[in-house]
Amino acid sequence: MKIGLLGGTFDPIHYGHIKPLLEVQQALGLDEVWLMPNHIPPHKSETRTATRHRLAMAQLVCQQYPQLKLCDIEAKRNTPSYSVDTLNQLRLAHPQDQLVFIMGMDSFVTLPSWYRWQQLLELCHIAVCQRPGWSLADAPQMAQLLGERSADKPALDNATTTEQFSGLIFPVTITPQPYSSTEIRQQLRQHAPAPDAIPQAVIDYIDAHRLYR
Repeated sequence: MKIGLLGGTFDPIHYGHIKPLLEVQQALGLDEVWLMPNHIPPHKSETRTATRHRLAMAQLVCQQYPQLKLCDIEAKRNTPSYSVDTLNQLRLAHPQDQLVFIMGMDSFVTLPSWYRWQQLLELCHIAVCQRPGWSLADAPQMAQLLGERSADKPALDNATTTEQFSGLIFPVTITPQPYSSTEIRQQLRQHAPAPDAIPQAVIDYIDAHRLYR
């Protein structure tokens, strides 16, 4: 199988997460995309909502979109969820699957600050969501890496051995989304979420559990 992976706090999950994922899934022909809410994010001081609630909201989204699956590997970890540790676990558990780690271009630019980041390309491929007009002019190291490793969907389709299951970078141009988790939380505190920002099932869950109030 070709499996996309997206980690994050999903606090809360919204269409700014969902719509790009669906575009990447279609562009690369991924069989599934796994949502991986984390318990202790390595790059943020805290989350606003308990892990169990963020898992439940992600599960509601997966029920709405059958190509999305919930993976709780990082939610169960009581230490910071470093992506390389997660990928090591998943690679051992899924040696015959193509793993594609999904990130935004803003995260790709900061990848050298990630823990043991070079090992990611030994464990998986990377899909980089890029907005139209985005430039890597201010990140020459990552621009060079992208130039050396850039690939397209046929390279993913034609990989037949485990030696071909890592190391490529797939740029995917996505539709810009006007949604920010910070802004959505502010709107929820005022009981006025942005129209069409969050799936209705997630809004109902937030209301039922009085989250972000």
